[in-house]
Amino acid sequence: MATWSVNGLKGLFSVLGCVMVVTLLYTISTDGLPFRRELLTPEVNRFCKMSENSMEDEENCIGIGLGVESEVKGWMAATLVDFYINVVALAAWVSYKESNWVSAILWIILLVCFGSITTCAYIVLQFSKLSVPESIQDAMYHVLLHNQSKQNMMNGTAQKWKFSPIVTARIIFSLLGLLMLGTLIYTLLTDGSPFRKELLTPWMTTTLIDFYINVVALSVWVAYKESSWISAFLWIILLICLGSITTCVYIVQQLFQLSSQDPLYLVLLNKGNKQKTGMMTQLHGDNGATQLIDDKVPGKFYSG
Repeated sequence: MATWSVNGLKGLFSVLGCVMVVTLLYTISTDGLPFRRELLTPEVNRFCKMSENSMEDEENCIGIGLGVESEVKGWMAATLVDFYINVVALAAWVSYKESNWVSAILWIILLVCFGSITTCAYIVLQFSKLSVPESIQDAMYHVLLHNQSKQNMMNGTAQKWKFSPIVTARIIFSLLGLLMLGTLIYTLLTDGSPFRKELLTPWMTTTLIDFYINVVALSVWVAYKESSWISAFLWIILLICLGSITTCVYIVQQLFQLSSQDPLYLVLLNKGNKQKTGMMTQLHGDNGATQLIDDKVPGKFYSG
């Protein structure tokens, strides 16, 4: 990945982070804080204010209110579930990247509270840490992996676990995907289609912007992972249409391409870097293998 691509991604996520900050501040200033029950039924409140002159209008108000409240509440809940399942995927990467649990927990709390603002800030920070050689050779590799994992790849070693983290991750993301699928089907059956104007309350719109900025981050990873632009494009379309269901399906699919004994961080890498890892593990310990390994490791340079 060339330096201009790194700068482009830094610029993209800087702009997206600023867009989300402005959107959040604008919504708070015009519609107040989101922690209010009446935000679930803004159209009802407006209709009720217009219907204070007759008993019939009041009854209509109550009937419409119950219906709209249920619909808005249902799709807002579904959107939040969708949003936070994607946050789980991003939080898993952040917890892996951070060198200590204190910083990992702080970043995860920020992800939960501020969503894509934190996502963008964290990604820009990771790209800003890259050296020029790292940016030129394989920036995504260095951004995605923890330094200790890079060292393990150089040495052809991997941390041993009593229980396979690959299997655990498969189970977790399979359950999360099924949870979102069930939530989507239930909401469709009880509240109908989401493509209705009355559902687009100010805070629903803000939540959707927040959600899709996180989708952009996941799409960049998918584009890096996929070997062809056609498959990358199809996965990104599915991410846009089905959200965290696609996120979970994609992660589980990638996990099933690894053996249960592989280190979990390999799921982050594209096929080329995973093949290099396999070669390094196979060559490690052979006579002359050290030089062969050094030639294969992304980002390792020698003078002379």
